[in-house]
Amino acid sequence: MFIIIESFKKTSLKKLKFSIPILILLWFCGCSSHDHNKNEKIQTGESYFYVNENSTQVSSDVHNELIINLNRQDLNLIKKKGVINYSDLGAIGDGVSDDAIFIKATHEVANHYGFDVKADDDALYNITGKKVSAIISTNTDFGDATFIIDDTNVDDYTSSIFEVRSKKPSFKINHIKSIKKGQKKINIKINEAALVKVIDNNVRMYIRYGLNQNNGKEQTDIFLIDKNGNVNENTPIIWDFKNISEMNLFLIDQEKLEIQGGKFITIANQVEEENHPYYSRNILVNRSNVEINNLKHFVKGEGNHGTPYQGFISIKNASNVKIKNCLLTGHKTYQKIGNAGKLVSRGSYDLSVISSNNVLFKNCRQTNDINNETYWGIFGSNYCKNLFFENCTLSRFDAHMGVYNATIRNSTLGYMGIKLIGFGKFLVEDSTIGGENLVSLRQDYGSTWNGDFKIKNCVFIPSKTKSSTLSLFSGKNSGLHDFGYTCYMPNKIEIDQLLIKDSHLKDYDSLFIFSDFNSKMKNENFEELYPYIKTKIIKINGLNIESKKKLEISKNSFMFKDLKIEKNDPTF
Repeated sequence: MFIIIESFKKTSLKKLKFSIPILILLWFCGCSSHDHNKNEKIQTGESYFYVNENSTQVSSDVHNELIINLNRQDLNLIKKKGVINYSDLGAIGDGVSDDAIFIKATHEVANHYGFDVKADDDALYNITGKKVSAIISTNTDFGDATFIIDDTNVDDYTSSIFEVRSKKPSFKINHIKSIKKGQKKINIKINEAALVKVIDNNVRMYIRYGLNQNNGKEQTDIFLIDKNGNVNENTPIIWDFKNISEMNLFLIDQEKLEIQGGKFITIANQVEEENHPYYSRNILVNRSNVEINNLKHFVKGEGNHGTPYQGFISIKNASNVKIKNCLLTGHKTYQKIGNAGKLVSRGSYDLSVISSNNVLFKNCRQTNDINNETYWGIFGSNYCKNLFFENCTLSRFDAHMGVYNATIRNSTLGYMGIKLIGFGKFLVEDSTIGGENLVSLRQDYGSTWNGDFKIKNCVFIPSKTKSSTLSLFSGKNSGLHDFGYTCYMPNKIEIDQLLIKDSHLKDYDSLFIFSDFNSKMKNENFEELYPYIKTKIIKINGLNIESKKKLEISKNSFMFKDLKIEKNDPTF
């Protein structure tokens, strides 16, 4: 039961201006008339809380560690109703008081007892810039509540607002020193399936070229294994790892964790430092088998300067994640001087996926115009396998440092279109694609795709261009830069029913399948130091060009002299 007034229950100890020693003394005094055996200390991973006859209250110490006391009768009432609300631990939800520690405390208690969490109806939760990250390990319903995330004065820009975390531990594997590309089994036996992440710090890959040039990243791959160490055929090992620096196992949760509802408003940062690292004040998903449904995210207060965002929904080291019926917001594009000494745009994302497998975005939209070039493309990914867009209307699909298998279905993509590199099968079906090209193979990573493309029942609406030519597939590879791997064009490209709506482009002369990937490769005299493997076959069935222009292979016909073409269309 409560032994102090309600305002004390809903106020942090700091606000009461008591010193910590006095508060501890008061707490012990409150305990003196009760049986000390009833004071139960609960360990919750990183912290702990007490269950006793004293008032339910939450505060934080000078190190931002939670101090939670849960009244036993309050706990019994929560158990009886079967769900815990943020107000049960002291959140006010008036849009003024800082509710972050009470939200965090609610999830601490919920995670220990297995309670579902429910935001209070019509609440307006204020989350200031203090370093407080709530760990979600149980089903959570944000309902119609609104969360205001104020990024104008932040203690730690890397600290997520919520982290969806598995209760299962992760493991480091030290006895495996090497693995091979395509290896079917590794020497591990565990009790359940796991996502494996492997790194070799001595090998540099994705050695970026261009205005954002760098020295590359450490060799990285992810794949699934069963309890006997068999590698899942849908997540094959794609590199040889001769000297593994680090191997981690993330166990796959079999029970789905559901997060739904909620309106989140980010008050954007105003950082003036142009090289400031990315903000990660977000919902971070670090658990497999998670579904986020009907969440809305808005961004307000963007000015003339600011630092970019990693992704409001950010998925990392996870498998089997679904993002459904969500409304996201593109971030304003800011610029900086890049590594090549020239002005470049800084990518800023509302959706990001890193080192994850089987991630689906379904029925997702964005608040701003997908063709408004003021805002950066909303989605970015690295080191992923099996990514899916289904019935989405978003400004961009992007895979920076490689994706293995990707599918876009029943979707509309805006002015930044499709930009990717990777492996396996890439399918675009029943979709409308914007951008300068139907597919842009990222030239900063060698314009590589080691696998096949299929375009089926699609519409391409090219954006306005200053060029006199238009290409369906674009990229560049000089053959003179070492990206850390052999670069490929798609081995086979199949186009089955494509409408090119180009009549709005008044000043272009020629339509090509491929752009000029290497303008210096004009004859046999050009020698590639790092050979670029060309497309072997293209199949075209059902091509409709609105302008009636004839589709040609490329401005650089020599580069594609060995290309085999199968077609049944007179426009080509």
